[in-house]
Amino acid sequence: MRRLSPTLAAALLPLTLTLAACMANPAPEIATPSPDLPPAFFFQPDGATGIALAALMPANDPAWRSLSEAAIANGPSLAEAAARIDAARAGARRAGAERLPNITADGGVTRNRINTAQFGQAGQQGFIPSEQTSYGANITASWDPDVFGRLKAQERAALARIDAASAQAQGVRISLLSEIAASITDWRVLDARATAIEADAAAARQLAGLAKVREDAGIAPGFDRVRAEATASSSAVRLAALESERARLIGRLVTLTALDAASVRAALAAPAPVFAPSAAPAALPSDLLANRPDVAAAAANLAVSDADLAAAARARFPRITLSGVIGLLAFDPEDFFDEDSLVGTLAAGIAGPLLDFGRVDAGIDAAAADKRAAFAAYRGTVFTALGDAEAAYGVVTAADNEARLSVAERDQFTRAASLADTRYRAGLASFLEVLEARRAADASGERAAAALGRTRRARILLWQALGGEPAGSAAPAD
Repeated sequence: MRRLSPTLAAALLPLTLTLAACMANPAPEIATPSPDLPPAFFFQPDGATGIALAALMPANDPAWRSLSEAAIANGPSLAEAAARIDAARAGARRAGAERLPNITADGGVTRNRINTAQFGQAGQQGFIPSEQTSYGANITASWDPDVFGRLKAQERAALARIDAASAQAQGVRISLLSEIAASITDWRVLDARATAIEADAAAARQLAGLAKVREDAGIAPGFDRVRAEATASSSAVRLAALESERARLIGRLVTLTALDAASVRAALAAPAPVFAPSAAPAALPSDLLANRPDVAAAAANLAVSDADLAAAARARFPRITLSGVIGLLAFDPEDFFDEDSLVGTLAAGIAGPLLDFGRVDAGIDAAAADKRAAFAAYRGTVFTALGDAEAAYGVVTAADNEARLSVAERDQFTRAASLADTRYRAGLASFLEVLEARRAADASGERAAAALGRTRRARILLWQALGGEPAGSAAPAD
């Protein structure tokens, strides 16, 4: 087969590039405008409230500090997220290495046996050996100069995947911390409810003792004592029912922190400070785009899809490959390092689609559809963040109002029960009036404790909705 002359090859190369360029088209333009954001949140406080997001969390609770630190150090969910970041970084290193030359080395010994009769007279006379051993060693280098940027686009996509994995890990961290804070808050609410129920039981037992004295004195029926004792028993039942909720919280915290139940209980046994609700911080909707990890992850995934689309479009262009081999080849070990044993090859190749029957176009269409989907996901994530923040601000406002009214109700019912008891001791009220006042006071105390707990939970929800701790923070919020 005749080889092409250098002149003809030089003439064919521009022609090949011209034909490939005629087939190549740029990546399709897909509009990805920034979503319109409202100027402010409807439920947020009037004016600027200069507190930090961390003030919304139970920073003064020793259980929060110990359990959050344990979860960050040992939590399985964070370990999984960190592994995904490492995988993304490895992918980026691989994509960057693809743009550099690939150099390999090999060596070997080959022994061939042939039929010398196929060489005719020369073979029959022994000029052609029937067996031959060759010794070789080569260094091979190949390189794609990436003239049209396909490998560069793939590297850009790989780097954006690191950003997406990092943002997703931050989201896992925020979700983990918020769940721990919510569980600790629920535990403290159970403590407050238990305190209220124990006070109710003590008041009921005191009332039963008074009814017993009046019964023994013959000035009251025994039925009054029985009803007072039944009220005390009802409080004991309510107190016992709290243990099932405690068991559920212990199990949840074991899952979140990877600690044993005894360690979790020891952390929760530390005395908690008096809860003082902080004001909700004022924030702008645009702050969510910078601080919410799910928005950052969606933006990074959009960048990934954009780079993937660029790489798919560049598949239309030809690929140019440069390669070379240098090595040693000898048929006797003693001649291996002789100058005559030096061999080498230098080659350049170009290849591109000519008749692919729509394969490249299908890949571009798929990448374009992925980018449209990524933009829709990003836009949806932005409005999800806005909705979460609006709801969280509204829940804080409503929970604060409920807690204020519940505390006022508790104080009123407690005063009414005290007055009824005084009137009963003075013989101005019936035992039924005292008992009804006592029951109303009992229910209001537990309701107030639960309402105060909801104000704490609402602030944790707001902390999470506003993006939690700033991205890149290495310590739990305090």
